[in-house]
Amino acid sequence: ENGLPLTFTPVNPKKGVIRESTDLNIKFSAASICVQTTLWKLDDFDETTGKYFITIGGNEGNPGRETISNWFKIEKFERDYKLVYCPTVCNFCKVICKDVGIFIQDGIRRLALSDVPFKVMFKKA
Repeated sequence: ENGLPLTFTPVNPKKGVIRESTDLNIKFSAASICVQTTLWKLDDFDETTGKYFITIGGNEGNPGRETISNWFKIEKFERDYKLVYCPTVCNFCKVICKDVGIFIQDGIRRLALSDVPFKVMFKKA
């Protein structure tokens, strides 16, 4: 099943290469009618579900404390890949390190931090 096209921007965009286990921004490539950006970010803890959801509205680039929730990593997982939230763009920030997985509530699938990673594959859009 094909997902939505994404754009990955490494912490050092001058390098131009996306490497495993390095910080990167993720955003939806398609045009949006949303006022906010389509850049992924980790939202605040949701007390009703006990989850940290991935939402949009993050700020691209500017690695540091103010953007700590906007950085994700791609890691090898079995024969494919997984997305991980474990930013290293701020040396003194305390962060959670967890896989990005799927949380289903009332038939709606959402990305959230999870103990069960969501396996992904990549293809050129």
